[in-house]
Parts: sequence; C-alpha cells; structure tokens
Amino acid sequence: MRPGDKRPASFWLLAAVFTLFVLFMYGPTFVIFLLSLQGPQGGLTFPMRGVSLHWFRELAQGLGSVDIGAALRRSLALGTAVMLITVVLSVMAGLAFRRGFRGANVLFLTVVASLIMPSIIVSLGIALEFRLIDGWLRQVFAATGWTSQLETFNTSLGLFTSALGAHLTWTLPFGLLIMFAVFNRFNRAYEEAANDLGASPWQRFVHVVLPLIAPSVVGIGMFGFTLSWDEIARTSQAIGSVNTLPLELQGLTTTVTSPAIYALGTVTTLVSFVAIGLALLLAWALRARRRPMRR
Repeated sequence: MRPGDKRPASFWLLAAVFTLFVLFMYGPTFVIFLLSLQGPQGGLTFPMRGVSLHWFRELAQGLGSVDIGAALRRSLALGTAVMLITVVLSVMAGLAFRRGFRGANVLFLTVVASLIMPSIIVSLGIALEFRLIDGWLRQVFAATGWTSQLETFNTSLGLFTSALGAHLTWTLPFGLLIMFAVFNRFNRAYEEAANDLGASPWQRFVHVVLPLIAPSVVGIGMFGFTLSWDEIARTSQAIGSVNTLPLELQGLTTTVTSPAIYALGTVTTLVSFVAIGLALLLAWALRARRRPMRR
C-alpha cells in the first residue's frame, strides 16, 4: 500500500472486529486489576472508591480460614515440578520419535488423546485409579502386619502423585508437539559435522543439538508451568486433601465478598505474566548468544 492511498472498508471492519475480540479477551482481566486497587471502602463493582493497596495487604494477612500463602507455595512447587518433568520427557520423546521405533504411532495417539478427553473425566479417572491403589496398599499393609502404616495411611492422592500425573496429561502433549515442530526443521548437517569431528552421541547432544533447540526448550518449560499454574478441572478430583491456589480462588468466589478476591486474581495473573516474561527473556538471550556463532 502506497502512502496516501485510502484503506478499503474491509480493513476497518476487520480492525473493529479485532478490537472487540481483544476487549472481550482481556477486558475482564483489566477490570479485575482496577477493582483490586480500590480503597478500604471499595466494593465488587464500579464505581471505584479510592485507590490503594489495601486489599493486597488484606490478602497477605489471609482470607478467613484459607491459608493463601500455603496454597501459593503448593502451586509454585507443583508448577515447577511439572515444568521440569515436561521439559525432560518432551525432549527425550522428541529425540525418540525422530529416530522412529515400533509402536510410535500408537504412543503418539495415546499422548494426544488426553487433549481430546474432557479434563474433568481425566481427573475423575486418575482419582479412581488412586483409590484402587489405596485399597491395594491397605491389603498389603494388613497382609504384612504393618499395623502402624495401616492406621496412619489415609490416601495416596496428593500434590506430587495424582495431581502431578493429572497435570502431566495436560502439559506433555503440548511439549511433544513443540518438539515435533522443532525437529521437523532441524538441520542434520550440524550433527553430521559433529560426527565427522569424532563427537560421541552425548557430546553431539550437549554441545550441538541442545544449544540449537534451547529457545524451544524454554518455551516448553513456559507452557508446562503456566498450564499447571492455572489448571483447575484436572486438579479438582485428583488433588487429595489439599488445594492449589486456583482451587482456593474458585472456592473463595462464593464466600469472599470484598475486593480481596480481585487482589488474589491479580496476584495469580501477575505470576503467569512473570513466568512468561522470564521465559521470553531467556529465549531471547539464547538466540542472541547463537548469532555470533552463525557468523
């Protein structure tokens, strides 16, 4: 389009549709940010009554019987564990599928099927599976005479057992699909050059393959953490006796009637933004480090 030419009417129509879409997607989040900054007399709706950080201080002191700090730590710990496992397994699976093996198609369809299944069904299935494991463990404790373990044992459902598995059914398919895209455009000439120089398979991976795919690996880590951090449906039935921060937030929506609930929503959203920002910054640094090598 040359300077001075008028844009067609279709451009303005599409621009209006895009603007409405952005407002529909991010408008509620922006409203929550605003309402969380109200003064002590603030309510759940507009107009705002003052501007302060009062409700964030209220949030730090706790919301009734709910320990927000403990829920936050649990979510961070679970998200970090999911991120690390997703990165490791996705890279290993990507390398395995790259070479090919018997049953690769069946395994791929099995992994991707978890994206198709309704999240609540996956959560219920995992919870039922661990209930069966609980029954088997009680039978083992009774048969072996471990009465103390039998008396103290409650359930194997927990943060790093059933909840971790439930989250991995959500994050691993994304990580695997990213690795497929990365290796489909990976230039094997770099590996062949390393072979010619006498590099072992491990040296080839560490010094050649991994630095080249590092930005994508960071992206997988970002997906793993953010998907786990915000997940509710797959966690709801498989978490056991504790709650993550999103579950606490969901429960508080029916009991908390002050802008403190908006402050909590703002904090959880900011954590996601920080994770995304750190991932983008790390990916940019890795790409910038590779540019002199290409020259």
